[in-house]
Amino acid sequence: MGSRRRSREMAVQVLYQADMARVDINKALGVFCEHFEVTDSIKDFAVELVRGVDLHRAEIDGLIKRFSEHWRLERMSIVDRNILRLAVFELLNRPDIPAKVSINEAVDLGKKFGSEDSGSFINGILDGIRLHLEQNGRRKTPPTNDPTFEQAGESGG
Repeated sequence: MGSRRRSREMAVQVLYQADMARVDINKALGVFCEHFEVTDSIKDFAVELVRGVDLHRAEIDGLIKRFSEHWRLERMSIVDRNILRLAVFELLNRPDIPAKVSINEAVDLGKKFGSEDSGSFINGILDGIRLHLEQNGRRKTPPTNDPTFEQAGESGG
């Protein structure tokens, strides 16, 4: 498993803890790191993701609400909600990571940590958000032959 995947798993766990216990994100990060041994390579990207979600949460939650038909944010499972937040942060703020990678990673996280339906639920919402961002010039579609984008996936560490 790639280090970015492990970072995303850590980020989802920290976001879940902060959401569930209603604690500050830095406290949730501290508690996680106290209880689990985490290498710097995994921790650095996870911290970037967690703090990014926290910093941009209003915009992220607005997009999720807009594209989750018939689902209020508060009614979503805490796991699904935080996986969506993580992926939307990447879609909005990490143009070096192809949208396809962010979405696939989120779907895999949903399958691992969520319910039987989490993967398709997450995929549907994120695909709508991706399309909206691309159509409005907020996210560029990477060229298929651009090696920079190739490296941003799991092989890019």
